[in-house]
Amino acid sequence: MKIAAIQMVSTPEVQTNLDTARRLIAQAAGDGAQLVALPEYFCLMGQRDDDKLRVAEPAGDGPIQRALSQAAREHGVWVIGGTLPLAIEGDAAHVWNACCVFAPDGALAARYDKMHLFGYDNGRERYDEARVLQPGSSVQSVQAGPLKVGLSICYDLRFPELYRALGATAPCDLIAVPAAFTHTTGEAHWELLLRTRAVENQAYVVAPAQGGRHANGRRTWGHSMIIDPWGEVLASLDEGEGVVLAEVEPARIASVRAQLPALAHRRL
Repeated sequence: MKIAAIQMVSTPEVQTNLDTARRLIAQAAGDGAQLVALPEYFCLMGQRDDDKLRVAEPAGDGPIQRALSQAAREHGVWVIGGTLPLAIEGDAAHVWNACCVFAPDGALAARYDKMHLFGYDNGRERYDEARVLQPGSSVQSVQAGPLKVGLSICYDLRFPELYRALGATAPCDLIAVPAAFTHTTGEAHWELLLRTRAVENQAYVVAPAQGGRHANGRRTWGHSMIIDPWGEVLASLDEGEGVVLAEVEPARIASVRAQLPALAHRRL
């Protein structure tokens, strides 16, 4: 099954970002991808954190969700819709940072709300997602054709217990990590953590990312990539928008798990 990770440099304009996402999904589908994953905040990289509140949609409806559904249906592909802000009933000051997955018929197949919220302060850069985001509370996977896909978002990557929970009943074939890693943290840890998650879970990883300088002054690391269960980077894109493609081969997963049955050797 061919999959694609889309890299974007999203703007404060939702419509501009949706147009870019549609174009890149079409490109990926035209190249044979059957599953296409967008980056975190693909629909909005605002000037301020609370811009997310302004564009938040109710679960199940809104222009962002409709655009993702339409793209999946039009191209007959699975779409892992990066993240978008979903409104929280009774809480106007916070939103969910939600990853919505749409099936090839355009139906919503799964939704995961980001569980771990990024906080960072090195004296020059300061981020606190908890100012406007509410953390999710449950793990989520989806059966996308032949693949069990575990869902996670950006900062979740630093919490290996999430991925163990995703594989509690059956190991994932593919782990999705849509992200908007800062340039500082991405340069230090992005590839290291992605390859680690692939190796310890003996699964493919698809990691679509934001990659460049944004209108709000933030610089994201990019380096969208697809990694195989042995930790080999199959394809990657440093910066700028584009599409990263690779094949997910069930035989490769089976081979790695048979040769080194680490998942079967677990004691905790």
